[in-house]
Amino acid sequence: MKIVKQSFKFLVLAVLMFLPTSILAINAGGDGGQISGKQEVEEYIVHHLKDSHDFNLFSYTDDAGERQHFGVALPVILWSSEGLVTFMSSEFHHDDNGQVIVEKDGLKFTKIHSKIYELEKGATAVEFDADHHATNASKVLDFSITKSVVGILLIGLLMLFWFSRLAKQYKKKQIPTGFGRILEPLVLYVRDEIARPNIGEKHYRKFTGYLLTVFFFIWILNLAGLTPLGFNVTGQLAVTACLAIFTLIIYTISGNKDYWMHILWMPGVPIFVKPILAVIELVGAFIIKPFSLLVRLFANISAGHIVLMSLIAIMFTLKESLGVVGATSLSFVLSFFLLLIELLVAFLQAYIFTMLSALFIGMAVAEHDHEHDHEVSSDVEDVRGDFI
Repeated sequence: MKIVKQSFKFLVLAVLMFLPTSILAINAGGDGGQISGKQEVEEYIVHHLKDSHDFNLFSYTDDAGERQHFGVALPVILWSSEGLVTFMSSEFHHDDNGQVIVEKDGLKFTKIHSKIYELEKGATAVEFDADHHATNASKVLDFSITKSVVGILLIGLLMLFWFSRLAKQYKKKQIPTGFGRILEPLVLYVRDEIARPNIGEKHYRKFTGYLLTVFFFIWILNLAGLTPLGFNVTGQLAVTACLAIFTLIIYTISGNKDYWMHILWMPGVPIFVKPILAVIELVGAFIIKPFSLLVRLFANISAGHIVLMSLIAIMFTLKESLGVVGATSLSFVLSFFLLLIELLVAFLQAYIFTMLSALFIGMAVAEHDHEHDHEVSSDVEDVRGDFI
């Protein structure tokens, strides 16, 4: 009986793994070959990686040959030349090429490559140049509730619910039950294996809350990106940049006297070299460190999605050479194994971001024993002298 239950769980997991592939197959080409060529596949992958103003679950072509979309419209919030303008994304009718014009409060708006433009006064249609750039329309400040924003709010509420329940169980001195049993070892792992050794016993408690939030936020969003919901939040450069800026602000504000002294006027260095090293240290603290955080997360998640969708596209691109059954089978097998790797990458990227954040914070709050440093330096010189 136990073997049957384990087999059933594995089967359910396998089906869930295959769901993104199945959804994409229906959405992309299961309706009569909407995507068939290499260029169309590339355009679809790029479009999928971008954020969108609506929550589209799947699409199909009806008997009349018209494209039908099933999903949820999201609020569009714009700051135009005349002030704040709001409407629902459904008014664009899923157009992304500037063909549909939405008129609101005497202004005209259109959507081109996931960006919303305001047309010039008197214009009735968008005019493009040779590079397909709008010549009679300009971008507006976009504060819309996009699909990525929905994902952030949803995961944020789930985390608030899960950890509130876990905190109540700890407050009542109860052994965690339910999903809390999964959260507890991960919380202890982040505290004991990331925060404590990198920040130190004296200060780690102050920053553990932030590190826990970042770790679970990135990890759960990475997992959500592998589901048929199509979230690609951590694959958005704006999101990873925002997370990196949070870490930058924390270790900059928390930096003690020793930290800034070693950046601006490091001891034991010739005076004429100190200004040069100070510039290098400042660039490293304010540019290189946050840049490495945001690019690593963004690049790895985006690359994983691109490779996964490219493998799924095998069922379309190799259909003529391998046949429908052969191309589809190869696509499913490769996608399944890559999904297993992506599950590991989802955790690994959350771990790396959290680990580096803890390391940067630990460097900022570390207290240096300068007398001990001089003793160590003397010992090092003695060892070198004996060696020579």
